[in-house]
Amino acid sequence: MATAEAPRQAIDHVSYEDLYRRWEKGNWSAWDIDFARDRTDWQETFGDLERRAALWNYSMFFHGEDSVTDNLSPYIDAAPREEQVYFLTTQQVDEARHSVFFDRFMREVAGRGDGTTASTLEATRPELSWGFRKTFAKLDKVADELRRDRSIPNFARSIFMYHFLVEATLAQPGQHFIQGYCEERGVLPGFLEGMTNVSRDEQRHIGFGVKCLSDLYKQDPECADAVSDLLREVIPFITAVFVPPNWDRRYTEVFGSTIEEVYEQGMASLDQKLRAAGMPIEELPGPPPIPQDMTARERAERAIALLEAGYIGEKTGPPHKDPEKIGLLFDLMKRSIDTSATPNGGATIAWDFSDAEPWFIRIDNGNTEAKQGRLENADLVLRCRLEDWTDVIARRRDPRVAIATGKIRPRGSVKLLLRMGKLFGR
Repeated sequence: MATAEAPRQAIDHVSYEDLYRRWEKGNWSAWDIDFARDRTDWQETFGDLERRAALWNYSMFFHGEDSVTDNLSPYIDAAPREEQVYFLTTQQVDEARHSVFFDRFMREVAGRGDGTTASTLEATRPELSWGFRKTFAKLDKVADELRRDRSIPNFARSIFMYHFLVEATLAQPGQHFIQGYCEERGVLPGFLEGMTNVSRDEQRHIGFGVKCLSDLYKQDPECADAVSDLLREVIPFITAVFVPPNWDRRYTEVFGSTIEEVYEQGMASLDQKLRAAGMPIEELPGPPPIPQDMTARERAERAIALLEAGYIGEKTGPPHKDPEKIGLLFDLMKRSIDTSATPNGGATIAWDFSDAEPWFIRIDNGNTEAKQGRLENADLVLRCRLEDWTDVIARRRDPRVAIATGKIRPRGSVKLLLRMGKLFGR
């Protein structure tokens, strides 16, 4: 993997002992932060929209920190090296401290809860997005699976879920977003101080994750398969985490950033961290669900277009039926196809939609194409509504249930139908 060699060599020079020393030098207290000025800014400087937007954003951080604190124990138990165990123990302390920091802000500044952490969590739970709930439910499941399976590939999969997806792809861009407007506007100095400390901790955690995944991959090449399979599974969820309530773009724009800018940072961060671990996205087994011929900004715009069209993310109504938008969906499907799952590397699949124009995909090892139109003599024909098919693609409906209930009616190659899960990365 020549393309990953330079950044991977850089991570080889980082040691677990150095990361631990950084933790000792960087300790801080969540209780020493003064929120007096923050209370004034919250009530007098922020308007109603700014308070709603900040509460939405900060609540996801609060619940995220609480979740990762609870989920770190199996990582500590599964770590194959003592140096990794020691660092992960410090990380659990960090995550608990972050939770205390957010809990204090929510109670003392935003006025949520009755004085207990449980009540503050409950009071802010309605702020959580669909994508957040799905992503952290998956984190819970990954942690539970790690308790039962401590193999190297499964530990690598778990590190990828926690340190790469939750911390590097979701949390880090959100931290930069918050720190940016607090610094620029000179508001919430206590919160800014805490977020700066949190961000410093997270950089250290992400550094550990990159180092650890790199070492695990050297030990067992099957780690790449575990990472690729998980990425394909969770990408519809993590992409939807930062969707604001009712798609109100003012939730980010009121603080000077567009949704696209926040997403762009997440896309770039994931790419950089995987490359540093020696596992570039484009070299993972099976085609990645993230276009590699686009810039991070173009990927962000594509993801948001798919979310707004209702093809991925939370279901809020029927999907868009504009041919150009459906074209984005089929382009995503085409890019995600694992040609090794098709007989002899080639096949044709047609979608006969009852509520939209028909489409088909011609799968070829070197020239897979997706086109609008009817294809005669396709190997497999799927009769369904566009709405039911997008529910399957977005992982809102189990395809087996959709077939059993007649939502999707297949005709043609049974062998190809049985391979559809592998074909589309399910």
